Amino acid sequence: MAPQVGLAPAGELRLRAETHGAAALDEAETLTLMLSRSAGSKASALSVALLERFGCLARVFGATQAELRPVAGRAAALELRLIADLMRRVLEFEVRKRPQLTSWSAVRTYLRATLAGRSRECFRVLFLDKANQLIADALMGDGTVDHAPVYPREVMRRALELAASACCLVHNHPTGSPTPSAADIEMTRQVVAAGRAVGVAVHDHLLVAGDDVVSFRGLGMM
Repeated sequence: MAPQVGLAPAGELRLRAETHGAAALDEAETLTLMLSRSAGSKASALSVALLERFGCLARVFGATQAELRPVAGRAAALELRLIADLMRRVLEFEVRKRPQLTSWSAVRTYLRATLAGRSRECFRVLFLDKANQLIADALMGDGTVDHAPVYPREVMRRALELAASACCLVHNHPTGSPTPSAADIEMTRQVVAAGRAVGVAVHDHLLVAGDDVVSFRGLGMM
């Protein structure tokens, strides 16, 4: 594939970034430079193809390897997922290192990086100990563009396995809508009831929708 007209080759992009900083590159140019090692001369065309397919850089990094391979190929798909996982680990450290899970800013940034770019809805649970320290961030349901299966008893079974005293529910809306659905509200009610039965508190349910992270408790829905 020939490079997209208007995109500079990787060598020129690297020089510009070194001279003026990474902010001197736009999304397509940044992606081109990142892919230059695995894609070589095809990096420019590949970055354009990825952005056309997924819409933005966040969704490129939110895509799974299976979703990336048809566009990027095996090597570039793996590299993109490794970069995305590295970013997640860096942000997760900011959440895990704190004595208590009380920094809303750190949690919001971590959840946005983890879920905002995903093309499918998923349901995660942040399991906490008595001091509200994070024990685990567990994927409990992975679904379609507008639904992720949730089983309240499985959530509580996992909480008991981890000896968690509390938890925080998290799911995303790939559509970008920050409004909880009736199904979201009912599911939350069921998980809260299941937690009450085994002595596990549900502190909140956070909805990630694009740049927004919405608190059910803050909306008065819990």
